[in-house]
Amino acid sequence: MSRSFDLVVIGGGPGGYVAALRASQLGLSVACIEKRSTFGGTCLNVGCIPSKALLDSSELYHITSHKLAKHGISVSKVSLDLAALMKRKEEVVKSLTSGIAGLFKKNKVTPIHGTGKVLSSSQVEVSNENGKEILTAKNILLATGSEITELPHLKFDHKFIVNSTDALSFTEVPEHLVVVGAGYIGLELGSVWSRLGSKVTVVEALPRILPPCDAEIAALVHKSLEKQGLKIHLNTKVESATVSGKKVTLKATGPEGPLNFTADKVLVAVGRKPNIEGLGLKEAGIQYDEKTLKVTVDSHFQTNLPHVYAIGDIIAGPMLAHKAQEEGVAVAEHLVGKPVHFNYDSIPSVIYIWPEVASVGPTEEQLKESGRAYKVGKFPFIASGRAKCMDEAEGIVKVLTDPKTDRVLAVHIFGPRASDMIAEAVTIVEFKGSAEDIARITHAHPTLSESLAEAARHASFGMPLHA
Repeated sequence: MSRSFDLVVIGGGPGGYVAALRASQLGLSVACIEKRSTFGGTCLNVGCIPSKALLDSSELYHITSHKLAKHGISVSKVSLDLAALMKRKEEVVKSLTSGIAGLFKKNKVTPIHGTGKVLSSSQVEVSNENGKEILTAKNILLATGSEITELPHLKFDHKFIVNSTDALSFTEVPEHLVVVGAGYIGLELGSVWSRLGSKVTVVEALPRILPPCDAEIAALVHKSLEKQGLKIHLNTKVESATVSGKKVTLKATGPEGPLNFTADKVLVAVGRKPNIEGLGLKEAGIQYDEKTLKVTVDSHFQTNLPHVYAIGDIIAGPMLAHKAQEEGVAVAEHLVGKPVHFNYDSIPSVIYIWPEVASVGPTEEQLKESGRAYKVGKFPFIASGRAKCMDEAEGIVKVLTDPKTDRVLAVHIFGPRASDMIAEAVTIVEFKGSAEDIARITHAHPTLSESLAEAARHASFGMPLHA
């Protein structure tokens, strides 16, 4: 006899498992299908969490090796135990994925391991080692996330030509790592291995790094990364890769002609694509863009097939875990009749290199292209007392406002703990606050958050206090 649920979620990543939890909290019977042995999706298993664990460990190694002496702390014979570093990463991942299993049990969500396929607006087929099962559902949520993009001329062999998942588990530090792609994934993982001792070369086909970022911020990041030792080649297109012995050679063409790069490993990090294979979209009649592979949804995240919803990386918008989570909450609340609120203009973005990059709202270039008038307020971390004390005074805070209303349109930060600082800016943008609102809020002293207040003063009053 078929099992029946109010909601069947296909995909146990950040969007799917959060939607399942929230729906169960609201009184619905919920099943969540996940093809991995553990829940958490790419983010917890082979993405956000393990990469941040490596970033933090590698930063501590770098600080110990290069920065402690300036603080009057002498350390000798600093050595790297890569196996222990990787073990810690795995322990962090295991702790968090196990935590989801515990939350499912606590909230009475039924976990199902296998591959889910939509048969109709009320039926899902699950395939696993035990065979096939048909689940009956009043509602279905597609939350299958995304997968790594592979280039036809740079096929992964997972030994010399690797993807981001492979780069999370190297058993030794590459002498030379070439990163193809200067987006956030490539730069984060490039930073990890650079800190741990690799020579890192970044090859980017576009004329700048971090294409989605504000151009001024991206230019500052470029200088910072080169100062840290990364070599970056822009306007450079990779044409082929050849493995010989224990090395891989890339042939590329740059502004000055042909280039060859010989490395121990080549990390191809050119983006991700929606993971819709095997979902049965065509057979079920669910509309999606055949070029972008994005599923079409309405303002309530419902597809053209009644009672079938989609969220996260497989629909329009940035491929961010927190975006998927909030969409999942919105779907769950919609199913029980609650009003749906989701503002794509206030989704923050963070890049976990060091110093960090964080933003909310449009870039200065986007405002220019739209023809919208704006004002700019800036404040450098070099003028921040707290940043000076931390010996982390690189970067700026940039606030973009409406010149007539003073409303904050966007905030872009390149600096220490930008990932934490952006939360205040998100609140202001979400509730349509002004730069003066930020400036007149009392910020504790000395803190990094004062730099946001100073940039807001610059935008609203024409000048900061301390620069």
